[in-house]
Amino acid sequence: MKTQGKNKPRPSETDAVARVLAAGGRVPKKFLKARPVSAGPTMEAKAAQAKISPSRRVAFEILRLVAAGKGHSDDLLRGPRMEELTDADKHLATALVMGVLRWQIALDARIRAFLERPDQALAEDVLLALRLGAFQLLHLDRIPAHAALSESVELCRAAGASYATGMVNAVLRRLTVAIKPKERIFETTAAFAERLGHPAWLVERWVKAYGRAAAIKICEAGQSEPERGGLFAEPDPTLPEIDDGSRLVAELAAAALPAGATRVWDSCAAPGGKTLVLAARLPDAQLLATDVSAKRLTAMQGRLRRYEYAYPIKTLVLDAAKAPESLGEFDLILCDVPCSGTGTLGRNPEIRLRLAPEELARQAARQEAILTVALKRLAVGGRLVYSTCSLEPEECEAVVDRAAKGFKRVDIAELLAQVPGLVGPGELVRDGALRTLPGVQACDGFFAVVLER
Repeated sequence: MKTQGKNKPRPSETDAVARVLAAGGRVPKKFLKARPVSAGPTMEAKAAQAKISPSRRVAFEILRLVAAGKGHSDDLLRGPRMEELTDADKHLATALVMGVLRWQIALDARIRAFLERPDQALAEDVLLALRLGAFQLLHLDRIPAHAALSESVELCRAAGASYATGMVNAVLRRLTVAIKPKERIFETTAAFAERLGHPAWLVERWVKAYGRAAAIKICEAGQSEPERGGLFAEPDPTLPEIDDGSRLVAELAAAALPAGATRVWDSCAAPGGKTLVLAARLPDAQLLATDVSAKRLTAMQGRLRRYEYAYPIKTLVLDAAKAPESLGEFDLILCDVPCSGTGTLGRNPEIRLRLAPEELARQAARQEAILTVALKRLAVGGRLVYSTCSLEPEECEAVVDRAAKGFKRVDIAELLAQVPGLVGPGELVRDGALRTLPGVQACDGFFAVVLER
């Protein structure tokens, strides 16, 4: 029976927004206004929590912390929030966190298309709920659309943003029927950067440095974690679990030790994977491992204790950029310096969301300071391996060019030929240096040169 006049039920905000979108319109601004923080939590927010699956709730909490700069996804996904989950929920929570971070730029572009003002600033919790829902709808085929949609709405409500639930519901409903963007016959750099979830300014640099085809492969590789075993014919069970790029740099350093030499310094050693490879390959060496962070060095010491061949390693908290003369001289020094990490976006997706162009100059200054001091600690006839997991020339070739004037460059190809089990070593050399590119090689992006006094 129909009702009329004031007895007629009012349409919900969800229905109202849905009708606007269905007609080709955009979400009105009134649905984007945030509820005042001073209002505090609502009873419906508490009730909404019970409607959210544990995996989505934990994923939302972790993404909140990452967005606030209060943790790294890799650490948080191994933290106490994950301990309460079943194995199946852990897998889903991990997929949600890493997927949203990897695809955030592309997800935000799709979401903006359905807002009344594409440049409208949304409350962070509302945006996170939208991103989680959009990622599931666009990238996880095994997740029912109704589950992704309804729980994203409840996440928004549970976060105290019930004012935006209608908008969240309507936007995600449009996404369920929207055509997924596909690669066009030709795309601008900005277009494929957005489609593949990377900052345009960063991708433009890769196109300039490595070419368009390689830049696309780098972006594609940045959307998943690299698989192990791409560079080496088979894994070495005596070595620690370590990605192929890091293992390659450590193997290269071990091969660079001059005959009969023994004193080795790993100057920026934490978390210790490369240190362990050096210890395994150089059993007669006197190996010193240092790091500027006492916390990271302590964690590394625990890792070293799990390998008998690492027992002789000496460790020391030390800023490599301030290494004193009393430290002595070394026959081999590994300078795997802190860097922007743009070669590791597959396993560290939030880097692309935080990195700014001006950060590269700051990183380069720090790297040059470390390399300059380390070269002073190099014995006559000794060798130093300078490496980064960055794709940016400012942190790689430019640092070496400024800091290593007067030092001989050792033939990288000759050293790579000595690395056990390495597949296709000749493909890894670019302009006389080691250079791997994600997607081009089956590993993270690394740069390395070997210098000799």
